[in-house]
Amino acid sequence: MPRLDESLLTHVPPFSRLERRQIRAVLDQATSRRHDEGAMIFEEGAPAERFYLLLDGHIRVVRTTPTGDQVIALHIPPGQLFGIARALGKETYPATAVTAAESIALSWPMRLWDGFVAEYDGFATETYATVGKRIGEMNDRIMEMATQAVEQRVANALLRLVNQSGRKVDGGIEIAFPITRQDLSQMTGTTLHTVSRLLSGWEKEGLVKSRRKHISVCEPHALVVRAQR
Repeated sequence: MPRLDESLLTHVPPFSRLERRQIRAVLDQATSRRHDEGAMIFEEGAPAERFYLLLDGHIRVVRTTPTGDQVIALHIPPGQLFGIARALGKETYPATAVTAAESIALSWPMRLWDGFVAEYDGFATETYATVGKRIGEMNDRIMEMATQAVEQRVANALLRLVNQSGRKVDGGIEIAFPITRQDLSQMTGTTLHTVSRLLSGWEKEGLVKSRRKHISVCEPHALVVRAQR
């Protein structure tokens, strides 16, 4: 495997305060791997043996309910750590990580975690800030599920994805990784039929465009109105 260049981590928040020699030491302990779309990187409940940094692609964080249903809890964009069970005080992974697109990730043995926290300036601060942000996002999702109608939840889910990873295309802003109507139903706690009905209606109104595994928002302001009413 080619030697990884220090520039990979220079602007990544957990490592951005480090000197070049420190980044070299971090990279020399890392394993780099490319994952196909739909690959499971680790499974909920498995021993947390490694932690990861996503260099390219997108990750879906999936939880399994007591009844066996799967719920998409979060999407993780490039440049973020994941699989950081130690930061949550856990010895097993609290969720499953599945690639939403072809992805490249670095990983390190979990036994190095405490050393990274102690030795590398900014690593702990940025990591725990990320944990706090993700907990806040999940709390927002819980509130939406408890208080909002289905149309509001689906509109908010699309707006979140566009804000997080949207890219401009002709006629709108496209979510930058493959996403299906089934994915949206798992994100919003509703049925595939309901999501399909909503998207079909919004397409007729010109709010969104939907094709196989790709969704674009054409009228963001109109979708914001749907999310709030």
